[in-house]
Amino acid sequence: MDNDLICDESIIDVSAAMEPARWPECCIYRAPGRIRKVNKEAYTPKLISIGPFHHGGKEVRDEDGEKEFCDRTGKCQKEIAVIIEKNLDKIRHCYSESFDIGKEDFMKMVLLDSTFIIELLLRFDDRGKYNDDFILGNPMLNSSIRLDLILLENQLPFFILEELYEKFCEGHSKKTIFELACDYFFPFIEKEPEKEKMKEVKHFTDLIRLSHCPNNLEFKDRVKNPCTATKLYETGVIFKLHDKGSLDIHFHKSLSTKTCPCFNFSWLLKCLLGLTGFGCLEHTQPLLKIPKFIINERTEGILRNIMLLEQCHYPLDAFVCNHMAILDYLINTREDVEFLIEKNIIDNDLGSNEVIAEMVNTLCLEIVEKKSCYADLAEDLCDHYAQNCNRSMGYLRRTYFSNLWRTTVTIVGLIVFGFTFWSTIRPYVAPKIDSVHCV
Repeated sequence: MDNDLICDESIIDVSAAMEPARWPECCIYRAPGRIRKVNKEAYTPKLISIGPFHHGGKEVRDEDGEKEFCDRTGKCQKEIAVIIEKNLDKIRHCYSESFDIGKEDFMKMVLLDSTFIIELLLRFDDRGKYNDDFILGNPMLNSSIRLDLILLENQLPFFILEELYEKFCEGHSKKTIFELACDYFFPFIEKEPEKEKMKEVKHFTDLIRLSHCPNNLEFKDRVKNPCTATKLYETGVIFKLHDKGSLDIHFHKSLSTKTCPCFNFSWLLKCLLGLTGFGCLEHTQPLLKIPKFIINERTEGILRNIMLLEQCHYPLDAFVCNHMAILDYLINTREDVEFLIEKNIIDNDLGSNEVIAEMVNTLCLEIVEKKSCYADLAEDLCDHYAQNCNRSMGYLRRTYFSNLWRTTVTIVGLIVFGFTFWSTIRPYVAPKIDSVHCV
């Protein structure tokens, strides 16, 4: 076929096939297909839809919420709609996709969703007065709605909630809407973000993420991957619960173990239980501090949505994705989970240790890590495991000192061997020793 012949039907308009350009305000995303297929349910609201991505779905909400908001503020729908209309383009630009919703319907959707959310936060703040409330009076319903409100696909931009609250709800609470949101989502808030970071909050998913932000982060290329928790433990690493920060992981090696890796007696500390009370001995050993990881039926959904936000919006400082990637390497089997539970690092409310291992291992599927704030940690752990002395100690510990009974048998065997050896060589050594004494 002549190379100059081109079939018109085969020409693809690349510009038309590409995604539309995203606006600088974009911060609310739909889960890409490759991530959604891992666990579709984790990104889909169950009871209530907020925003355009799931608009029109079946919902459970107080039908009088909008009326109650108008009665509370003394404002009508038109007055509230004026603020929304003024910000209409900015609100639309916050979403990663264009959607076929007309202006009037879009304004009505934002009006209903925003008034519902603000009214819910205000009622929760004064919940003693709303014991018979449709949502707050039903703890299971309230818990389910709270979970729906942190899904990334189920968000309104925080700025429109803040503007409506400041415009119409001043005097109804001494708290800012930021503080009201932190109170309402208290089960998922690690620490309330500092005031200067309040302006950075894009929506509720972003608020949950920001509350877990560690201090003094430095992101680098991670070139090494640590081995499992049980293997590190066998090579002398002592695991401790770290009670400062939900994502802070620290690995400490004393100067003595750095200088001489064989000066590692953590195996002896475990076998001789009486020595574990001496903190000075423990601190001479490699120490890995990991924060508490509470796992229940809500954990996976929360983590997946925060990680999705980081993949789409914070790819270069994805500290939650980085944290789960490290846990993914530390936890590979049921034995790793059991070990971390024994060390009080994992709090298992799911029941099955195998399910936890599987959950952790699938959380990072289809997740791309560009930079990591645990790059130095991973390298230090890899270097520790790579040292022959540490692996040899690990083999001895696993074979001869894995528990108190085996340790006792090993020590008794060594004593018996020592006496037997001395009995064997004594006839040859004793005369020489006596002759030396005589001289």
